[in-house]
Amino acid sequence: MPEQAAREPVEWAVAMRCRHGETTSGDLAVVTLLPEGVLVAGIDGLGHGDEAARAARKAAEVLRESRSYDLVLLVERCHAALKGTRGAAISLAFVSPSESGVTWLGVGNVEGRLLSGDPSAIRPKGSLPLWKGVPGHELPPVKAATLDLRTGDVLMLATDGVGAAFADSLDISGSARAISERILAEHGKPLDDALVVAVRYLGVRP
Repeated sequence: MPEQAAREPVEWAVAMRCRHGETTSGDLAVVTLLPEGVLVAGIDGLGHGDEAARAARKAAEVLRESRSYDLVLLVERCHAALKGTRGAAISLAFVSPSESGVTWLGVGNVEGRLLSGDPSAIRPKGSLPLWKGVPGHELPPVKAATLDLRTGDVLMLATDGVGAAFADSLDISGSARAISERILAEHGKPLDDALVVAVRYLGVRP
């Protein structure tokens, strides 16, 4: 997946692979540039194979077609669209350059971490709080959380085909592509679909 033009407020990349023996992944990422900032999503269709992929695609279509950055509204729209499918775990993040912040929300088990761009930092700035439920089947009342962003900070979303310790002692040097591929290589599980989205905040660009 190509990285993007320099005018954007983030640098991002996705690394993914199918479950061993499968040719279709139930994991998808969406990264959309909106006038107010950047919407990022990690989607994990339940199970694996074609039905998981169908559920993930339905959620991705909702997010790509929407111009909203209201994360609660977006997950509710995904929930409605996913009825009749296996459902999907969904984590969303919105990077706002004007606010120098990220708002995020997760339902299911797509993990999120925010790491400081300061090389002296020894632990993540934040971990995404995950709400229990399965969009498409059961959606609890949810609300989003917000964290401050500084230039160089790295936001990551990872499906459950990636070990939950993926951000522990993570080297965030190099490009977003290098970071996402490093996580997948070191923490990906061969018996599940796996996906990592890495987003580096570049700050407000002139």
